[in-house]
Amino acid sequence: MKKSYFLPLGVALILGFVSCNEANEEPVVVNPFDTISVSSNDARDKIVVISDLHLGNDLSYSENVKHLQRLEEFLNEVRSSATIRELVLGGDIFDDWYVPTRIDAYGDGSQADFIRKTVAANQGVFNVLNGIIKDGKIRLTYIPGNHDMGFTAESVDVALPGVNQARDSEVKYGIGTYNPEGYPQIAIEHGHRYDFFCAMTPNANEEDAPGATLPPGYFFARIAANSFTDPTTKEDATKVPLVTLNDQANAEQRSKYIYYNLWKTVMEDVIYVKDDFSKPIIKTNVGNYTKIYSINDIIPKNNPVDGSIQMNLYNGIFTQDNWDERLKYNNVDVMTVIDTAIVGSLHTTFIDEQSNVQYFSNSNSSARLVVFGHTHEPMIKSYVNLDKEPCLYVNSGTWEDQKARDKNVTIDQDRLKMHFVIISPIQSDKKKLQVSLNQYRYGKHVLMEREELRL
Repeated sequence: MKKSYFLPLGVALILGFVSCNEANEEPVVVNPFDTISVSSNDARDKIVVISDLHLGNDLSYSENVKHLQRLEEFLNEVRSSATIRELVLGGDIFDDWYVPTRIDAYGDGSQADFIRKTVAANQGVFNVLNGIIKDGKIRLTYIPGNHDMGFTAESVDVALPGVNQARDSEVKYGIGTYNPEGYPQIAIEHGHRYDFFCAMTPNANEEDAPGATLPPGYFFARIAANSFTDPTTKEDATKVPLVTLNDQANAEQRSKYIYYNLWKTVMEDVIYVKDDFSKPIIKTNVGNYTKIYSINDIIPKNNPVDGSIQMNLYNGIFTQDNWDERLKYNNVDVMTVIDTAIVGSLHTTFIDEQSNVQYFSNSNSSARLVVFGHTHEPMIKSYVNLDKEPCLYVNSGTWEDQKARDKNVTIDQDRLKMHFVIISPIQSDKKKLQVSLNQYRYGKHVLMEREELRL
């Protein structure tokens, strides 16, 4: 199958170099987005999707530092393309989650101040994004993710004045599903609403944070930041205290025990830290949380009186009824099993599979092409809906850096991550789309997978 950016040799020679007859002319630069042979290439008809940029406001610990220059280059290619109609930012564009625990993310400032600092730290990227908006040729659409779920539309507008924001409602501004104009069969969302750790969690900690909806994943991310900014070894890491399931007949207790084992696995094998679990170190001041919490406040423990498994935070969210209500709050159509969802927060195939569960196998949905981010696992998967029609799921991957605890380790960041999706109508058949998953490797467009879909 020929690559989407292929050009016949003769055309490449004409377009890519200085004319021999006019040596003083500026060379004509071929934009890779404008060379997709099946597209019209004489009209703006392509939709580009990127997600999980994780732009932080302090480059000393932000998740996207090494990829910033490439991201700016890529966005300039988008901006200069003559055939792109829309760039969709599919969530986790901003990030007030990945902040080391001892840092007060907002300090004495506001959310808008945090946004302004983020823009300043990533000025080149925002210059291009705002240039796209001001040009008025390419629509720029923003969808919230979990790492930026708390940002209001007004705060986002501080960074990107005039950006199109796809949110489910003004009240539930932390989620959004986007159907590009003219394509009701395309659904683009971040994917966090199905994640037990990352879906908005109302009424979970009313005594500590009235009205808060931040999920447990927020605290997970804060601890994870410590793991890389103040690293230790697995051997020297603080061990998770032992918890015992003493009432196996109790469904809530079983769910808490599953949750505990997930935390134990992650804290001892993935984001291990050397912190004292009992010490208040997690400074919040985000999403109505104003206290300083310890890691023990987040992790299940046995009650010393009756031996039951309890938690200081999120203690009441471990029933199927509560999970169902939480899913409904997040505008989820098809309910899932709480224990499966808890485990699925670590094993990300569960999240990707929700494209099929919530869309293709759901009689209430007409979507045929679904795009998520969130899991950072780029892929294209084929499905068949209830009407036996072919469907496609695409995950747009991430632009965050590859992290390492050893700062002396050399990582070739230029070949890692930096994924994007191109949706192109086929010139010869306007009802058919070419959907490609690509990587921006060494500043070049590298095709990873490509499929066609007739709508």
